[in-house]
Amino acid sequence: MRHQIFVYGTLLRGEINHHLLADAEYLGPHRTAPCFALYLLGAYPGAVRGGMTAIVGEVYAVDRAGLQRLDRLEDYPQLYDRKLLPSPYGRTWIYLYRGTLRDRPLIPGGDWRAFAADPDSIRAAGVRQVRDPKTRRRQQDRSRTTADARRIVG
Repeated sequence: MRHQIFVYGTLLRGEINHHLLADAEYLGPHRTAPCFALYLLGAYPGAVRGGMTAIVGEVYAVDRAGLQRLDRLEDYPQLYDRKLLPSPYGRTWIYLYRGTLRDRPLIPGGDWRAFAADPDSIRAAGVRQVRDPKTRRRQQDRSRTTADARRIVG
């Protein structure tokens, strides 16, 4: 079964966790309705309902195994919840942050990529340097893959 997923942070093309979408079909760009807020949660963003911001992202089609990989990354259903939203490609899942928002800054404009790429932003520069649990998982996965390949070759 195919599932459509809207990504807006570290899963975007060119971002640290995009490798989890390697087998996914890219459907295209999307900007949500202006009913969200996007918060900085360290080295990654979290969207919540109830704001007045449209979030910029991309829509992918994934299989069941792909959705399960994304659920693990997003710590669904503890840290993030999954809700359906309309998109030009049909109903699409979005991960919504469930944690505390106290002292969490808003990402203006709802565009993670523009925020993280801003060379004048001290905060964005810090984000590029932070190693968060999602980044560590990617590094651990790479280490395991390399070790597995060595065992097969060796």
